[in-house]
Amino acid sequence: MSDIVQKINILKKEKKALVLAHTYQRPEIYDIADFVGDSLELSKQATQAKNDIIVLCGVYFMAETASILNPQKKILIPDLKAGCPMADMITVEKLKEFKSKFKKPIVVSYVNTSAAVKAESDICCTSSNAVNVVKKVVENFDKNTDIIFTPDRNLGRYIQKVSGIKINIWNGFCPTHNNFILPEYVKTAKNKYPKAEVLAHPECRPEVLDLADYTLSTGGMCEHIKKSPSEEFIICTETGILHKLKKDNPSGNFYPATELSVCPNMKKITLAKVYDVLVNMKNIIFVQDNIRKRAYSPILKMLKINA
Repeated sequence: MSDIVQKINILKKEKKALVLAHTYQRPEIYDIADFVGDSLELSKQATQAKNDIIVLCGVYFMAETASILNPQKKILIPDLKAGCPMADMITVEKLKEFKSKFKKPIVVSYVNTSAAVKAESDICCTSSNAVNVVKKVVENFDKNTDIIFTPDRNLGRYIQKVSGIKINIWNGFCPTHNNFILPEYVKTAKNKYPKAEVLAHPECRPEVLDLADYTLSTGGMCEHIKKSPSEEFIICTETGILHKLKKDNPSGNFYPATELSVCPNMKKITLAKVYDVLVNMKNIIFVQDNIRKRAYSPILKMLKINA
């Protein structure tokens, strides 16, 4: 065990801190994390945690979500600049303008949004429960309701295709999934590994999802692989997940659709930065109370709907 890992583990015990890490984090972050999961799993862990200090190893909106759910706790993020380009593609002003075009708008916002956008939304979702969230919205409102989905166009198109429900989709996207995981890369991987199952995240382009055997969230991928009879998998999402997949399934063979699918913001989190925030109790996430109270309800509704 490295010296810095030992120091982090000592600090965790001394300060009774919980370290949560997203599946796209560096392998060495996995080793000091108390829990590794997708955004929905991290949200649930944050609400269930008894610790007063939570270090969120992920991007900024995830730490904001944890803070909204736990205003009495200190939520720390190792790097304040670990943002999400897709979340930045929608603002409150843009959302209000988009809503004004519809008579009865109901806003479903992907959890990959700012706290302010969540506060302007009716319900949130993650990639794992997005389809069920939209179905639940339709059940609870009349047929004349205009469902707005923001900000990911690829996830929105996937929801619309699977559910058969018409939704009005904001034109945002995840650069890592949309710009780097391309159909030609997936076809090349399929030709190279013909026996492999292709698993794709719904943030990928529709043409990529058409080539996949299964469209799954990162958490969904982890669960599917545990039960699958296949021993080979082509993974169409951020490459950080490969470490967890191999660790959880040592006999499996996992191939990235492309080595280019790396989120630079997720990789901003390092052991040195985790150590720094624990020592100095810095980078505490604070969500203004008026925004936090309004954002709490859409997130809570999300947590109550199963994937």
